[in-house]
Amino acid sequence: MQVKSLEHINFSTLMECFLKAFENYFVKMPMDHEFYKERWHMASVRLDLSYGMFENEKLLGFIINAIDKRNDNWIAFNTGTGVLPEYRGQRIVSSIYQYAIPDLKKHGITKCRLEVIKDNAIAIKAYERIGFKITKSYKCYSGSVALKDTLRDFELKQVDRSYFDWNTLNQESYSWDNHFNTVKKGNYRYYAICKKGELESYFIINPKNGYLAQFNVLSNELDNWNNLFKGIKHISDTIKINNVDERLSGKIDFLNEIGLQNTVDQYEMEFDLY
Repeated sequence: MQVKSLEHINFSTLMECFLKAFENYFVKMPMDHEFYKERWHMASVRLDLSYGMFENEKLLGFIINAIDKRNDNWIAFNTGTGVLPEYRGQRIVSSIYQYAIPDLKKHGITKCRLEVIKDNAIAIKAYERIGFKITKSYKCYSGSVALKDTLRDFELKQVDRSYFDWNTLNQESYSWDNHFNTVKKGNYRYYAICKKGELESYFIINPKNGYLAQFNVLSNELDNWNNLFKGIKHISDTIKINNVDERLSGKIDFLNEIGLQNTVDQYEMEFDLY
């Protein structure tokens, strides 16, 4: 077996291994190859800084890294780890990281980061052995918004992303895929909720599938949350939300109140390379 970069791998070969590795996973993974091309482009995946375990040129396992500078750190975000079922139990992920960490450090990466489903105890223990520590807890939701889209005393308007001052909209609570650095490269629409001409809240959504990448109120008041989700419901009655930071109690409480289902919980884990 040999670990090497995925820089020159055929995309179809990578996807064949990826989908086999995620068969019978905790959540059903999309099968469309184009979905991953778009998602990995948005996330800033670098296959030259992603790695695989090979045996006679057959890909057995992989770590797919997105690379970006956030908060003065160059971070390698593991956006997908997998091992073919018949090769599990051989600590392949640990072996890949043993190879990857010196190479990432050589390229100026200061942190490794990943997300893992809380029920995946085997993976969590494996990452902890490597040196990862839990830094955040996330909750994921989906379902229909249980609010009546009644008469509104606010204005809902679609805007360009330049409408917002992103320096004033805290991005640190958002996960890698929901951070503005990622979202700005996707096919999202941006909406502002205004009252008396002043911005009250905002959201970013893919109206084709109801995926809500960002949403927040500028002041944590119940009326503002109600207005925000009335606006969201006007665009998409059914929504999906990934990775809401559990520390945001006001946001979590309101999501529970409007009838959304908590589908899965995740940890964010980090490993400092220096």
